[in-house]
Amino acid sequence: MQHAARVGVTVTFLRMEERPRPGPALPPGHSLVRLARCTVPFYRYLYATVGGPYVWWLRRTLSDADLETILGHSAVSVHVLYGGGEPVGFFELDRRGLPTVNLAYFGLLPHAVGRGLGRAFLGSAVQAAWDAGAEAITVNTCTADHPRALPGYVRAGFKPVRHVDEVWEVPTRLGMAVPRHLMV
Repeated sequence: MQHAARVGVTVTFLRMEERPRPGPALPPGHSLVRLARCTVPFYRYLYATVGGPYVWWLRRTLSDADLETILGHSAVSVHVLYGGGEPVGFFELDRRGLPTVNLAYFGLLPHAVGRGLGRAFLGSAVQAAWDAGAEAITVNTCTADHPRALPGYVRAGFKPVRHVDEVWEVPTRLGMAVPRHLMV
């Protein structure tokens, strides 16, 4: 019995070292909320819903206690984009490496993809990172992510610094649907 799906990806690591000009504002009816405290169940909902189509699996393997330790760290923040009163996206900033801030996770829920929110939402994430004291911002994306992720990061002002080919052993117990084209 196979206990892991082998997933082949190319990971692109990006960096921004200059604050970009302000981009478009969030559309009317949308607001960004930095959560005072993100609960583990709500985080798991956001992570699984946003990342499900893109093989976001690492945080799914963490115990609740381990995830609570990350989310409870004073230098980690979760920001949720709301539209019409419901979550439509989230991002996580990790300031533990200040003066570099890592945009650890960023994405829209499936029902919000393709509605023209991405550019303004990413601009809000970048602004939040600079406002948190960044002198540089890092992010990574991979070939399992949405095809517009990498071009969107570059358009926002990030510069690719390296590419790494990886094979992930995604535990089948997670029940994730892995796209065939990523299987190795």
